[in-house]
Amino acid sequence: MTAPFGLLLPASIVISFLASSSAPTPLYAAYADRWHFSPITTTVVFGTYCIAVLAALLVLGRVSDHLGRKPVLLGALTLQIAAMAVFSEAGGIGALFAGRILQGIGTGSALGALGAAMLDVDRERGTRANAVAPGLGSGIGALASGLIVQYLPAPTRLVYLAFIGVFLVQALGVALQPETAGRRPGLRAALKPELAVPRHLRHLLLAVAPVLFAVWSLGGFYGSLAPALARRLSGSDSAVIGGLGLFVLTVVSSAAIVAIARVPAGTVMLLGITLLVLGSLSTLLAVEASSVTGFFAGTLVSGIGFGAGFQGGMRTVVPLAADHERAGVLSSLYVICYLGMGLPAVVAGTLVVYGGGLPTATRDYSLFVVTLALATLITLLRMRGRTRPANSASAAHDDAHRAPSPNR
Repeated sequence: MTAPFGLLLPASIVISFLASSSAPTPLYAAYADRWHFSPITTTVVFGTYCIAVLAALLVLGRVSDHLGRKPVLLGALTLQIAAMAVFSEAGGIGALFAGRILQGIGTGSALGALGAAMLDVDRERGTRANAVAPGLGSGIGALASGLIVQYLPAPTRLVYLAFIGVFLVQALGVALQPETAGRRPGLRAALKPELAVPRHLRHLLLAVAPVLFAVWSLGGFYGSLAPALARRLSGSDSAVIGGLGLFVLTVVSSAAIVAIARVPAGTVMLLGITLLVLGSLSTLLAVEASSVTGFFAGTLVSGIGFGAGFQGGMRTVVPLAADHERAGVLSSLYVICYLGMGLPAVVAGTLVVYGGGLPTATRDYSLFVVTLALATLITLLRMRGRTRPANSASAAHDDAHRAPSPNR
């Protein structure tokens, strides 16, 4: 099997999983009007998905290192199909929670296995695909859902039925594709909830954790409250406008990842955090000025920062994981990401209702992201001056390609 072909299927599954996770974003306004719930409920539904992903990452994230990639992926695709079926027949808020839980478990159980499967085929391209695919999927899902809601009949059913078709095709592909990882003992121990980070990677994970948390906290805002903000600033109730903010953020981030793929990881992280600060401040000023153009301009800058920060963090840690460590390491990184995405978003929803409304919540959220990003930037500059972890990682990565790992 050639490397590009072997990467294509797992990358497409990451894209479709993340696309389906963002598909409800443009629909939240319709759900809220139909079932009369507040922004707090919107962010709690969003946060429920993040919690389910976290639980699955902690409990199931390492299973594919022991059971193999294919059984885990087939199980995850089955859960995703069930989640789409629940969403398509949703008759109340309870169905949204149920669908989000199923979806979160399916996504969390698969992310580590999918990322590891890409690394099994090609370490360098797999690392890049791991960074590009989530953003690309989130953006495609938000925009496609918005277009379906705006222009096609039965939008609250059609988008989910379309994903069921995609998942069925991908399940067939997984069933036909060769296994890339053999069975290993220790499955029962792997089910114990923990962050599976090998000792030799822990200092690097601690270095990149604030970066990942900061950039994904911005993603949480765009996945929960930004659609309502974009409609308010534009004076339009278009579902396309509602999904456009997340689309711009994530697709620009994916383009940035490709553009700076050869830049050293440490430099990329510094660039990402700096642009995250500038983008968040630009968005804050746009909200104060009620400028939808300024909002999307700030989103574009933030998107570059998101992509750079996420890629820099992944490239610092992921290539150094041994074959049998890959799913666990990737799952640990995604735990940090989803904590950053879920917790601040729920707090923001509370602020919308009890803290002065959507503009005030946006201001407070932007200031939170800026403060977190500045603290992270200071930490990175200090670490860069003392230990230069990115350079060490690059050297170790080169060594890993020159000689077999003793752990393999």
